[in-house]
Amino acid sequence: MGEKHREKHVDEFTGVETTGHEWDGIRELDNPMPRWWLITWYVTIAWAIAYMIAYPAWPLVTTATTGLLGYSSRAEIRAELDAAELARADYVAAVASRSVEEILADGRLRNFAAAAGAAAFRVNCVQCHGSGAQGSPGYPNLNDDDWLWGGAPEDIRASIAHGVRFSDDPDTRYSEMPAFAGVLEPKEIAQVSSFVATFAGTEGNASSEDIAAGREIFAQNCASCHGEDATGDRDFGAPDLTDAIWIYGSTPAEIAAQVRTPKHGVMPAWGARLGDTAVKELAVFVHSLGGGE
Repeated sequence: MGEKHREKHVDEFTGVETTGHEWDGIRELDNPMPRWWLITWYVTIAWAIAYMIAYPAWPLVTTATTGLLGYSSRAEIRAELDAAELARADYVAAVASRSVEEILADGRLRNFAAAAGAAAFRVNCVQCHGSGAQGSPGYPNLNDDDWLWGGAPEDIRASIAHGVRFSDDPDTRYSEMPAFAGVLEPKEIAQVSSFVATFAGTEGNASSEDIAAGREIFAQNCASCHGEDATGDRDFGAPDLTDAIWIYGSTPAEIAAQVRTPKHGVMPAWGARLGDTAVKELAVFVHSLGGGE
């Protein structure tokens, strides 16, 4: 004889049969699934099957099933990029055919070039000049109005295109401050450094005699590049020593180190790397930072 059929248990409070499962005296009611839930579940299954048939879904060895609709997200993105390139083509052509001054004179073209230049700056220039173009020790701040080689639009473009002391570009900006370690005595270097520090107010306890001697040394050795009034000369890339902007520091010790064995930074020439149009866009962006002339 077979096993005797066991009578199902009915919950006395709800009148619903239980599943037979019990945990610590708690029984599970055998309630049916809500009809709306079952319908939704069946619809999702049907939708998944239809999606796998219509769209790319199953991975193969080197590709995937293409689906009946032949949809491709890469093709869609490519189409969007092509449309964007077509929309900006007129602006790019205008930038390519005009000078930086002409671009700045056209409001819409200036805004376009500045936005493109900002993107190029983030990729190529922030490593040295900082994300905000604020510079750092040894790298100029591009937000101020102090320019070694000039801050006019064309001056900025030329500096970006040809770089500074970049040996691979024959038109690079080039100047070097001579090392005075073998020209001046250590005391003379200290005196001229104390004199130059007076422009920044950092001379400290330097005596008036040393400062006076430093003024004479400056006139004999430094004025030919920095000017008799120490305001610099852009033809040589000689910095203005009378303002508060110093690339390598303004204390007497820092100035003396630069007098003894000067540091000569190198900026790459971006013209050959980025092309003339991108260089113009960079020049417009840098000029727009507020320090351009």
